[in-house]
Amino acid sequence: MTDAASNSNKQNLFCTGICSILNIFQAVGHSILSFFLSIGTLSFFIGKATKHCFLPPFYPRLLFKQFIDIGYYSLPVVGMTALFTGMVLALQSYTGFTRFNAESAIAGVVVLSITRELAPVLAGLMVAGRVGAAIAAEIGTMRVTEQIDALVTLSVNPFKYLIAPRVIAGTIMLPLLVLVGDIVGVFGGYIVSIYDLGFSSGSYINQTWDVLERMDVISGLIKAAVFGFLVSMMGCYHGFNSGRGAQGVGTATTYAVVSASILILVFNFILTQVFFS
Repeated sequence: MTDAASNSNKQNLFCTGICSILNIFQAVGHSILSFFLSIGTLSFFIGKATKHCFLPPFYPRLLFKQFIDIGYYSLPVVGMTALFTGMVLALQSYTGFTRFNAESAIAGVVVLSITRELAPVLAGLMVAGRVGAAIAAEIGTMRVTEQIDALVTLSVNPFKYLIAPRVIAGTIMLPLLVLVGDIVGVFGGYIVSIYDLGFSSGSYINQTWDVLERMDVISGLIKAAVFGFLVSMMGCYHGFNSGRGAQGVGTATTYAVVSASILILVFNFILTQVFFS
């Protein structure tokens, strides 16, 4: 009897272990399938939204409104970010370059860092936090209150009416914001270098123009266009697929900002490899 009970306990333990292992594999498989399902859904959404950006009918009034909301109202945030980034960059560069007697390279470092990397990336992240969250919250609220279903009932394509104007405006306006950020950021470095570090105004400007090339500015603007597309697309995607209730809208807003920020950093590396490898 003792041997039979012992064997029964061993079998139960073995079955329990097998079930635990199977549960782990099931959870992993479910996670992998959910991931690929999300990738497929996102790819289909991006393709459909991009198609409607080029097909009529267009809504100029809605597009102009998004130009104002995404571009004009983001100017103070991007301008302040670029200004203090240029000022801090000049100070930090001076602190480091004085160790190697290379103070003359500060102007070049500031202008290249701003135009190539800092202005596009920081502007993209700021716009993701301001615009991406607003887009996700607005469209998510429309999903929760069934306004999107009402558009479909009225034979209005929600991709044409809601998604396309925001994606077009984000793709066009962020390069303009970055261009302003380039000017303001370089000006911030100029102010610190002239009035705080004692540089000559003429020599600083000449060094800036000597180092700066057309491709430095163009690459930053192309990055900005890609980042604007990503920010607006992530806001629209997560808002359009928002869950029900206030919690669903809050989750969609969070996902929109986080996913847009991560994609900005990923595509920044990819585009930098393409332009400067």
